[in-house]
Amino acid sequence: MSGVEDGVRLVAYFEIPVTDLDRAVAFYEGLLGVRLERAVVDGHPMALFPPADGVGLATGALAAGESYVPSVDGTRVYFEVDDVPEVLARGVAAGARVLYPPTSVGEGDQVAELEDCEGNRIALLSHA
Repeated sequence: MSGVEDGVRLVAYFEIPVTDLDRAVAFYEGLLGVRLERAVVDGHPMALFPPADGVGLATGALAAGESYVPSVDGTRVYFEVDDVPEVLARGVAAGARVLYPPTSVGEGDQVAELEDCEGNRIALLSHA
């Protein structure tokens, strides 16, 4: 079962909990070099990541609200980047803490994990 062909995507959308949306927007825009679009969804302030190009790719948002609690213990969202060490360095410069240093996995792929400005564990991934 491939998912997309069967009408099911394993991941279609994600939300990263934040307590300070302005701070989180500045952090993620600087980290990833993207522009987030602010919105209010069902009464919750959010900042939407740009839509993903291609079939089956996920997109998401930073989300603030009572039910959104940042944590390093939950699900990890991996952001695909061209250069893990470079993006990780931008994160550290913006106040992130390295939780898992850049590490080679598979055939030339590289991953790293960091704690964002809100206290969430996120990951960076690059493919060879």
